[in-house]
Amino acid sequence: MTRYADAVLALTSLIWGAMFVIAKAALADVSSAYYLALRFTLAAAVLGAVFRKKLVWSGAGFGLGAVLMLGYLLQTVGLRTTTPAKSAFLTGGYIVMVPFFSWFVYRNVPRVAEMIGVVTAAAGMGLLTMQAEGFAVAPGDWLTIGGAAAFAVHIVLLGHLAARIPSEGLTFLQISGAAALAWGLLPWEGAPTVRWRPAVVLAIVAGALLATALAFYLQTWAQQYVSPTRAALIFALEPVFAWVVAWWWTGEVFTPRAAAGAALILAGVVIVELKPNRRAAHPLEK
Repeated sequence: MTRYADAVLALTSLIWGAMFVIAKAALADVSSAYYLALRFTLAAAVLGAVFRKKLVWSGAGFGLGAVLMLGYLLQTVGLRTTTPAKSAFLTGGYIVMVPFFSWFVYRNVPRVAEMIGVVTAAAGMGLLTMQAEGFAVAPGDWLTIGGAAAFAVHIVLLGHLAARIPSEGLTFLQISGAAALAWGLLPWEGAPTVRWRPAVVLAIVAGALLATALAFYLQTWAQQYVSPTRAALIFALEPVFAWVVAWWWTGEVFTPRAAAGAALILAGVVIVELKPNRRAAHPLEK
């Protein structure tokens, strides 16, 4: 079952990587919090309709959605005072954070193969996203690091709750919690703005149906069977897929440095997939 869960998480990464390209074309015409509120509300409505007979209540599941939205908001606000490349790299820091947060929750030391894969993928993330302008710390960088920490906490807590709450109900709860927080923070961002252009409609609909409702359901199901560290490592494929989609959609060219970074990320995943540690399986890997 672990192999199937890995494939599902890779598909989720593909969806999120493609969504980055779609959303980037729309965010010039819609304010960030308003876009997230519309996207997550539509996703919650669809999930509620599809899973209406399987919905359950859990304050922990609802709170999990608030953690998720916190990560999205910190990342988005931080992007105002940092570069996209640094934002992508710093957000990818959750790959390194997850093993330590997971150890704190599960008291289970990550496998050697997992740690080697994490370090390799993190190095690849740096090559893929960082540019030659250096690494001066801006205020937005700290917000982005906070967003990465929120994403790491979300992955770890989801791994804990996914084995206890049915996937359908937990997916609905966390997406609803994220939507509620987004609407609650709209006054903080100011009056919402939107220009209803095709790119905005596509980003909201595709973001809600594919990148939120479907992708988070797939993630919730898969994390019943894989450890949070393994899940985070597979999610490192997201920027690789984003680059491939950008190349296919907009003709963006791979630099040798970016290609090397993508190769390292893929190598990190392969290390875990093909060279598992001989220790007993992680308690979530059934």
